[in-house]
Amino acid sequence: MLRAMDSAVSGLRAHQNKLDVIGHNIANVNTVGYKSQSYTFKDTMYQSANASTNGTADSGGVNAAQYGYGSLMGTISIDMTASTPTYVGGFSATIDGNGFFVTKATKDGKIQTNGLAANDTAAIKKANYDYTRVGQFKVDSNGYIVDGNGNFVYGYRNTQANDPVATPNGNRDLEALRIPQTVPGNAAGYPTFVDDGNPANALECTSIKINKAGNIEATLTYEENGETKSGVFTIGTVAIITFQNQEGLTKDGSNYYKASENDNTGTCSADVPGSNRASLMPGYLEASNVDMAVEFSEMIMAERGFQANSKIITVSDEILSDLINMKR
Repeated sequence: MLRAMDSAVSGLRAHQNKLDVIGHNIANVNTVGYKSQSYTFKDTMYQSANASTNGTADSGGVNAAQYGYGSLMGTISIDMTASTPTYVGGFSATIDGNGFFVTKATKDGKIQTNGLAANDTAAIKKANYDYTRVGQFKVDSNGYIVDGNGNFVYGYRNTQANDPVATPNGNRDLEALRIPQTVPGNAAGYPTFVDDGNPANALECTSIKINKAGNIEATLTYEENGETKSGVFTIGTVAIITFQNQEGLTKDGSNYYKASENDNTGTCSADVPGSNRASLMPGYLEASNVDMAVEFSEMIMAERGFQANSKIITVSDEILSDLINMKR
């Protein structure tokens, strides 16, 4: 009888875990960028009453006879299927395809990448970035591009005419994107970036937007030689990170994912949206991919499984009680 009760107890725990996953999915049915999780079971250890034996000329073969001890959690996997984009307007964008925006709570130095997965992986994972599908951007009081949680948004700064992601040495550096603090000073009309010190002429950003190529365009107004001037400048391009196995990412809360050097994400690389990456949909955010019909049907099945396992415990208790009464 103890085997039946042990199996039922493990079944209760396994089904409770499944209900926990279902409840979490349903709670996030309206969370932008949320990716649903699915739960599977696996059977647990066995006790063999009879071993499997081969047949001989004098006797037939016998199959193994085993007692099982219930079920356990098998896997909890993430469904990375893209969901329906929802128009919200403003300084927002969603990724039309695979990939993640790159953010971080702290402003670190530049991470040099060159668009090749084999060379990017180590540097990107060591940088301990946060990855998100939610492109809900804004500008903070220091001019940095941040997401809805105040994390810095990383990408490629515009430093050279005719190529918004090129740098003089031909490599690409991931860095926190920022609106320039000085008057555009080079001949090509591109902004001069100064991270520290007081700018000679303060800039005012009157509007900012992002296009499908990931270019962030700001309308800047400033005073020069006593004259008010205004212009639209591409300050940089957001980066898109892709992983060989994006299901290997670890959820970190607040719509973020984490990757580490020893996880199962495989190689990863950074690049701009476009030819080698998915493009963006400006003004949109990705809805949750939770399917309520699936979740409710799974919830009913899990509830019935929980009830059945609890019934086994009740029956086992009744039989044990009968055995005790027989002794009396």
